[in-house]
Amino acid sequence: MSDVWQRTLEQIPTVFGKLVYLASLRNANTGCYQHFGLAQLYGADEADRVLRTSHERVFASWLNFDLQNQKSDLDAYLTSVGDDRSTVLDAWESLSPYKTLTPAAAGDAERFLYSSDLEIILEILRNELSSSTR
Repeated sequence: MSDVWQRTLEQIPTVFGKLVYLASLRNANTGCYQHFGLAQLYGADEADRVLRTSHERVFASWLNFDLQNQKSDLDAYLTSVGDDRSTVLDAWESLSPYKTLTPAAAGDAERFLYSSDLEIILEILRNELSSSTR
């Protein structure tokens, strides 16, 4: 099953995009990961296990990037979503949706590193955006 799932994840070109996608498969009320197709093929428990493990691995991959690689990956993700970058950055600043992307198994230090790195990158992106509109 993990081969099938890996091929699915490979279709998402950025690590941050994979993180967003995997977090979207987690039920906010139960913490269980749900994917209809995988559950139909392999059962809900196995689908949950594979998705949870994938989320943890993708999160670890993101944390292992240096800031420049994180910024490049996030840049590519933001380009792929197609929304106005300024609008997205404003929404992320006020709503902090990126904070819901961490897997439940992430420790406090990992959550802090993720949030602080992302906030630094968002500040850099805001500065770049304001410089380009001058």
